[in-house]
Amino acid sequence: MRIRLGCEMRYAFPYPVPMVVMLTVHPSRAGALEGPDTIRTDPPVPVATYRDSFGNQCGRLTAPAGAFTIGTDVVIADDGRPDPAVPEAEQHAIEDLPSETMLYLLPSRYCESDLLADEAWRLFGHLPPGWGRVQAVCDFVHAHIAFGYEFAHRDRTALDAYAGGRGVCRDFTHLAVAFCRALNVPTRYCTGYVSFIGEPEPHPAGDFAAWMEVFLGGRWHVFDPRNNAPRIGRVMVAYGRDAADVPLTHTFGPNPLVGFRVWADAVAVIDHLDVDTAEPPEEPLPPQTMVTRMG
Repeated sequence: MRIRLGCEMRYAFPYPVPMVVMLTVHPSRAGALEGPDTIRTDPPVPVATYRDSFGNQCGRLTAPAGAFTIGTDVVIADDGRPDPAVPEAEQHAIEDLPSETMLYLLPSRYCESDLLADEAWRLFGHLPPGWGRVQAVCDFVHAHIAFGYEFAHRDRTALDAYAGGRGVCRDFTHLAVAFCRALNVPTRYCTGYVSFIGEPEPHPAGDFAAWMEVFLGGRWHVFDPRNNAPRIGRVMVAYGRDAADVPLTHTFGPNPLVGFRVWADAVAVIDHLDVDTAEPPEEPLPPQTMVTRMG
């Protein structure tokens, strides 16, 4: 399966503003890209790249004053299978965990696993450790939080989401991450593309979303407490301890976003369309703009 994915963000900056962006596909999937994964800007500006401490690909640029557009558009190969389930995956004893996973047992800015530990063990401590317990966490969080874009709030933590019972995908993920860490399961926060491929029509063209990965049975596994069901065409952009580590864009100044679009569609669905008029993108970014390739 081939998936066309990308995004477009439009700003109106009052003065030049430095930015760090995480918009390109995670380096672990770079080999599946059909061409360079690019950061495109209009007007064109230089884009420097680096890897952060988690191994995510980041772009640095300075947006000029006035109208400014930044985005990506790329095709990636995908196996077309839903997120795998491995019910037999076992939880490791802490002393047996690889050292690089230990960071994901600790509390973080939005995931106060220390403050939620008593609740985590009250709710889930009676369940056998492993895949089933993690799924029980996701089932609980999925039922406990009411979803609504109007509930988005950048300062809401896992503890707040638990108390308030509402939020967006990042809040579902923060709460599930905090519970799992409190239960001694290394858990990292992920952000990227979630497609609606295989979902009943009509459906949107995909979106950016948050989910988590847990370390069980010697490797990382996807769990999605917001959707709480396997999805086809999930493509990671970045992972870290929580949303503070992986913002799509970080502006060192005002953040006057005036337009935002995301797409993640099976190419077969859009091949018959005229690429000059098809959605996405409605107004493609010019090809001559500065780009960066995944390393």
